[in-house]
Amino acid sequence: MTLTSPLAQRSSNAFASGKLQGYVPGVILLTSLALSWALFSAFRPADAEYEVNLIVVVLAAIAIFAVLLWGVSYRVEGRRRAVDRLASLLVSFAFLVALTPLISLVITVLTNGLVRFDADFFTLSMRNVVGEGGGAAHAMIGTLIMTLTAGAISVPIGLLTSIYIVEYGAGKRLTRWITFFVDVMTGIPSIVAGLFAYSLFEILLGPGTRVGVSGSAALTVLMIPIVVRSSEEMLRLVPNELREASFALGVPKWLTILKVVLPTSIAGITTGVMLAIARVIGETAPLLIAAGFSNDFNFNLFQDRMQSLPNFVYYSYVAQGSNPEAYLDRAWAGALTLILIVMVLNIGARLIARFFAPKTSR
Repeated sequence: MTLTSPLAQRSSNAFASGKLQGYVPGVILLTSLALSWALFSAFRPADAEYEVNLIVVVLAAIAIFAVLLWGVSYRVEGRRRAVDRLASLLVSFAFLVALTPLISLVITVLTNGLVRFDADFFTLSMRNVVGEGGGAAHAMIGTLIMTLTAGAISVPIGLLTSIYIVEYGAGKRLTRWITFFVDVMTGIPSIVAGLFAYSLFEILLGPGTRVGVSGSAALTVLMIPIVVRSSEEMLRLVPNELREASFALGVPKWLTILKVVLPTSIAGITTGVMLAIARVIGETAPLLIAAGFSNDFNFNLFQDRMQSLPNFVYYSYVAQGSNPEAYLDRAWAGALTLILIVMVLNIGARLIARFFAPKTSR
C-alpha cells in the first residue's frame, strides 16, 4: 500500500495549490448568463408583448461574471491574482465595446449593400436613370482617377520633405517652419482644402470651373501632411548605426538614403501612404466643391465635372427621386464598394511592405 503525503496531495490539486483550473472561468461565465436570463425572465412585466432585451441580459451577465470571478479567484488564488483577473476582464470588455460599432457598421452595410451589388452597378452610370437600375461605375472611375493622381503628387512631395527634415535639416530654421506648417495643414478642415482648390482653378481656368484635377488638388492638400508625418517617424526609427556603417564604407549620403534608409523603413512608409489614401478616399465636401457632380463617365481630369463615390452615396441619399428605395439601395451599395476599395488597398499595402521589407534572416 502506497501512502501519499498531504503535501503531495495539495500540490496535485490546482485549487489547493492556489490556481484556478482552465475551465473555471468558462463555467462561471455560463452560470452568469443563465443567472442573468433567469432574473430578467422572472421579474419581467406580465405584458405578453414584452420581450427580454438580449443586450441588457449580456451586460448584466458580464457584471455578475466579474463579481463571481473576482470572488472565486480571491478565495483560491489570493488578492493579487484576483485583481489581475478583474483588470484583464475590464480590458477585454473595453475592447469588445470599442469593436461593437465596427461590427455593427459592417453588418449593416453588408446587409443593405448586397441588394444592388450586381453587374449593372459596376458597369453602368446614372445617365438618364431616374428610378431603378443604373450604377456607380462612373463614380468609381472618378474616385480612382482623382485619388491616384493626388497620391502621385503628394507621395513624392511628402517623402522628399520628410527626408529633408530627418536627414538634412536637423537644427535648421527652415525645418522648424516646415514642421510648423505641416502641423497646421494636418488640422485644417477638409472643406477648406476644397475651397482652396476651387479658388485656385477658378483663377487659372475661369469662374465656375469644376474639373477632376481640382478635386485631385484638394485631396493632395489633405494627403501631404499625413505622408510627411508618417514618413518622418519611420525614417527616425532607422538606427543611426546603419547610416554610420554605410558612411564608413565610403558610400555618399544620397546613396545611403536610397539603398539603406528607405529600404529599411519601406514597410512603415507604405503604411503611412495607405493611411493617407484611406483618409482622403472617403472625402465628400472638398470633391463636391472642387470636382462637382456628374451622372456620366468622365476620364479627363482637365475637362468637365467628375463624379466620386462618396458624392454618389451622398446624392443618392439626399436627392431621392420617384423611387426612394432604389436610390437608398444604390447608396448602400456605394458605401460597401468604398469599404471594399479601402480594404483592398490596405491588403495590397501589406503585401508590398512584406515584399520590400529588408530580410533579417541569415
